[in-house]
Amino acid sequence: MPLPTRADDRAAASVPAPAPASAPASALASASALAPASVVTPSASARTGRFRAAWRAAHAPAPGVTRGWWLTACAVPLVVLPSSVWRIPAAFGHGITFGERMYVVLLSVASELLAFAAIGLVARWGEVFPRWVPYLGGRRVPTTAAVVPAALGAAAVTFVFTALTVVSEIRGTTIRGDELPSDFPGLAGGWEGAWFHLCYTPLLLWGPLLAVLTVGYHRRRSGAARRTAGA
Repeated sequence: MPLPTRADDRAAASVPAPAPASAPASALASASALAPASVVTPSASARTGRFRAAWRAAHAPAPGVTRGWWLTACAVPLVVLPSSVWRIPAAFGHGITFGERMYVVLLSVASELLAFAAIGLVARWGEVFPRWVPYLGGRRVPTTAAVVPAALGAAAVTFVFTALTVVSEIRGTTIRGDELPSDFPGLAGGWEGAWFHLCYTPLLLWGPLLAVLTVGYHRRRSGAARRTAGA
């Protein structure tokens, strides 16, 4: 039997190794079935990203708004929130009709929406209409269109929730001058009365804060208009 030579060794080394057997199709299908499915599809993620970007752009501080002004505006919804939260459980108490419950709930929601509008006095959307507003999107908000409603709202809220409330607490009457009913929450002793005053006392700041923001908005817009005219 002839001995193997170096040429035979080189020929054997040049022979390619056999390819590993491919996995059966059933195994691949099982592996793909066990793989975790994506919770958020790319289209949903893109929509969420666009919404967040639009929200940040719309609520970005307007030019010239300092951190102090921004925090003052953010405080307005926060001082209104405790009273709105207090009213919701009270609306579902014993003996309350359906109409009264809906009134209290809608009053709380409307109060928060009106309070949130104060953000517009420092945010970009308070100076330029958002793009989605029909016929007005992208245009500048007239100064008087924001100042007049804000000033009237500040005067009304200050009169009702600050002046009349303080007077009624001192006199022990309602804001209309009537005697307080026996089941008035402020007359309750213990933690119930303390909880009522804790939730409603911040509401006294709604009007004054809104008035300060309105004056600041008017000065900022008027100053910007003068600089643009003088340029």
